[in-house]
Amino acid sequence: MVRFFNPKGGPLFDNNESKNHPKLKELRELLVWSEGQVWFSSEIHGNMSGVMKTQIDWILLSAGAVRPTQGKALAVMQVTGGSQSFNAVNNLRVLGRWMRMLTIPNQSSVAKAYNEFEENGQMKDSAYRDRIVDVMEELMRFTYLTRDDKSFLVDRYSERKNS
Repeated sequence: MVRFFNPKGGPLFDNNESKNHPKLKELRELLVWSEGQVWFSSEIHGNMSGVMKTQIDWILLSAGAVRPTQGKALAVMQVTGGSQSFNAVNNLRVLGRWMRMLTIPNQSSVAKAYNEFEENGQMKDSAYRDRIVDVMEELMRFTYLTRDDKSFLVDRYSERKNS
């Protein structure tokens, strides 16, 4: 099953003053529910969008005993309005590792995205579309491969020592 998070209406990051906002509750519920995630951003001024970074800033590394992202598979993708670039996906990859996610090796960057979609919003058949399908298949494989081994993969000496 696939679920989407639409950040529209969510608050800017404000050091938890808005932590009870309904959009943040929705985001956190989806994070706990998911086994794998896709982080997808447009590249604006050479980086991920501010909206994407705000969403990531709202992700808690730990909520009591629950670590909502730790050990989950992650795919990163971006679109650009201009030439091919990888700045957003590179930074999303760094943030995924910071959130202790298993960021898959494959990624996608769609250049001149305004040329790549039909009027109805469907992506045109192209090498870019093929690459996105490749990324999604790899995410599925990594999710299946790590599903039953998550506790082994995220086991840390420092946490065992402290408990």
